[in-house]
Amino acid sequence: MSRKYKFHDSNKLYFVSFAVVYWIDLFIREEYKKVILNSWEYCIKNKGMELYGWCIMSSHIHMIIGTHDEKLEHMMRDMKRHTSVQLREAISKHPKESRREWLLWMMERAGKKNGNNANFQLWRQDNQPIELDSLKKQHDSLDYIHNNPVEAGIVENASDYLYSSARNYMGLQGKIDIVKIDAMVC
Repeated sequence: MSRKYKFHDSNKLYFVSFAVVYWIDLFIREEYKKVILNSWEYCIKNKGMELYGWCIMSSHIHMIIGTHDEKLEHMMRDMKRHTSVQLREAISKHPKESRREWLLWMMERAGKKNGNNANFQLWRQDNQPIELDSLKKQHDSLDYIHNNPVEAGIVENASDYLYSSARNYMGLQGKIDIVKIDAMVC
């Protein structure tokens, strides 16, 4: 069975999740989260990505995305490839990264085990996009995404977590602009 992203209709919204190899808690530093946000801003501006919901947890990311311009599987492939390179460089150069050698060793170890990589792998490949073909599925996915930090015990209220679109949906300033699902023209 292929483990690549399968998007059947790029005019639909999809819930996607992807995790760091070995579920390593990588996103504990602001600089690493910023790599992801910068990549999303680029994809929104230059590749036609529409971001409807998101959450960056310590070891994984959830998103609700759509597009009308480019194939979503190409966008996800390029985004994961780009962020992998950028994060590897950020880890290597971070002056206070106490886990540098271990992080790079774990990612090199994962890359050597996978013939699809050039001796380095940051993202796990066992993810599956889920088509959100109804408003109920879209809202259920948003609730799941926004409650991730609450369920993990990081915050009491979803809108208190800075690295989530819950803030946008509560009328607060988020880290990145999104398209609200309720504001969509269906």
